[in-house]
Amino acid sequence: MALPQQSFETATIWTEGVIAFSGPTLKSVIDYAGVALGDVELYAINDYNVVLPIEKIGDGAPIIANRINGEPFSVRDKGPLWIVFPYDDGAEYNTEEYFALSVWQLNRLNVLSE
Repeated sequence: MALPQQSFETATIWTEGVIAFSGPTLKSVIDYAGVALGDVELYAINDYNVVLPIEKIGDGAPIIANRINGEPFSVRDKGPLWIVFPYDDGAEYNTEEYFALSVWQLNRLNVLSE
């Protein structure tokens, strides 16, 4: 929560309507940890895991959403942390690849070395 928070509004395939998501960017969290940027293994509480390639990590997205419409959200609502991309910002975000990278109920990540 001490890191700068990025916000954007977007619709998702898992929710209804346009929602405001906010949280730190994944890149800023990695930078804060003092780790060299690389591919990132993302893990959900149900042990779903996926590797997010470094080339998909930008300055503004994805974010690790910790707020929906300004409020914290529970495990029941895909929280409390969710990797979110601005899906409405371009067709490149509306693909199965980006949907698979959108890990909700995120509980840990591991930055892979080059």
